[in-house]
Amino acid sequence: MKAITIDRYGGPEVLQKRDIPVPEPGPQDVLVKVACAGINFMDIHTRQGKYASSKTYSVQLPCTLGMEGAGEVVKVGRAVTNVARRNRVAWCISWGSYAEYARVPAALIAKLPDAISFDVAAASLFQGCTAHYLVHDVARLAPGSSCLIHAASGSIGQLLIQLAKRLGTTVFATASSSAKCDVARRLGADHTMLYDNGRFANVIREATDGRGVDVVFDSVGRATLRDSFRATRVRGLVVNYGSVSGSLDDLDPLELGEAGSLFLTRPRLADHLPDAATVQMRADDVFAAVLEGALQIPIVARYTLDDVEQAHAMIEGREQIGKSILCLPAELHR
Repeated sequence: MKAITIDRYGGPEVLQKRDIPVPEPGPQDVLVKVACAGINFMDIHTRQGKYASSKTYSVQLPCTLGMEGAGEVVKVGRAVTNVARRNRVAWCISWGSYAEYARVPAALIAKLPDAISFDVAAASLFQGCTAHYLVHDVARLAPGSSCLIHAASGSIGQLLIQLAKRLGTTVFATASSSAKCDVARRLGADHTMLYDNGRFANVIREATDGRGVDVVFDSVGRATLRDSFRATRVRGLVVNYGSVSGSLDDLDPLELGEAGSLFLTRPRLADHLPDAATVQMRADDVFAAVLEGALQIPIVARYTLDDVEQAHAMIEGREQIGKSILCLPAELHR
């Protein structure tokens, strides 16, 4: 089968299109004929080697890239009970979807409603499940609460805005340009602003009469995290779920006390997808919101196995607002 693999870490040039054997599913795995694969920053970070020593997301070289996909089950391991052959499925945080076939642990598989197409499924599951657990499990947003969402025009940021507004939350959103602020505003953000070298915190304090927001969703990291503390109310919560600007490696816990006895957490999706039932529950909620029209999943670019290097370069350069997917030459699109 055709697949995109890496045998060393580096830039987009290390991506290789190869013929490799079709994987054989183990007792608790399924083999899926891939129709579409999501293209994510996690793929970029995997290629760069940022997960080389991760215990949560263990990825060893050589590997086939792609940690999100959708397709049809063609083979089932003998211990699998939650899915069967010919089921239409999607998955995330299981590597190997940049290929014609992928071996996926059955515990990470979600069955698709008939009304959800493979491309929408591959574009929505990873970011959708991430936004779902952040909003419902970590932040526990509710009517009347307030939050700040950084990188609000990004794939997860867009979903956080929509899910937070669905719960009746006041949303403050930051972005790096006026055009990206416009994206957040169109999705329902109540207040939008530029990062402005951290002065977003001053704007939020003024807008909340000095109180600050209940929750900050910070995927930027080093460039924003300390100012996120300034934007948070006393005993509020800062959720650092990504570090695209780098990690803050000199944080003294005393700073949290000085900022108002804040709570700081660094969650990961894997710990919030502990079993097949939870995966299916989150997927069902995300797909239901999509079908209701309450959740928009913009697919802004489609690539093939031959364009993966171009796709990585575009995403790494942050030249796209929205989700990119990889479309396989399968006859599954229907």
